[in-house]
Amino acid sequence: LFLLAVFPFFVCLPPAVVEAETGAVGDTVVFEKRQLRIGGKIITVEIADTPSKQARGLMFRKSLPKDHGMLFVFESERELSFWMKNTLIPLSIGFFDKERKLLEVQEMSPAIAGELYPRTYKSSKPAMYALEMEKGWFSRNGIKEGATFSFVGAAKQ
Repeated sequence: LFLLAVFPFFVCLPPAVVEAETGAVGDTVVFEKRQLRIGGKIITVEIADTPSKQARGLMFRKSLPKDHGMLFVFESERELSFWMKNTLIPLSIGFFDKERKLLEVQEMSPAIAGELYPRTYKSSKPAMYALEMEKGWFSRNGIKEGATFSFVGAAKQ
């Protein structure tokens, strides 16, 4: 997934990492992994907290393991905008405010190959975090607006 509005910042996280499949030789982006608690569920997320990680996102992935996703972390709240260029799997995206409270969920479909201007998915309110999960994950797990997440520790690889 490609992030349209990216700003540099740094977030301290434990050293658990994963190398993302990129589809290009020598073009690997390394993501830290963390566990989150949201709505009584524990999930594993890869952290996209730099412009290069945010630009790579979940591009070129053919699948996501059960209860795994990607958390985009920003320095401050702002309107966030995402597109699905080179993203092969349908996703749900939840936008969260600075208090880690869920503002909204949108369902996203992969862009059509070769499409010059893929559809964008924008937060309707300023958000500081965006959580991408397998399409339908939020509704299947009863995660609704107002739910909050918290970090519970580093995930095992």
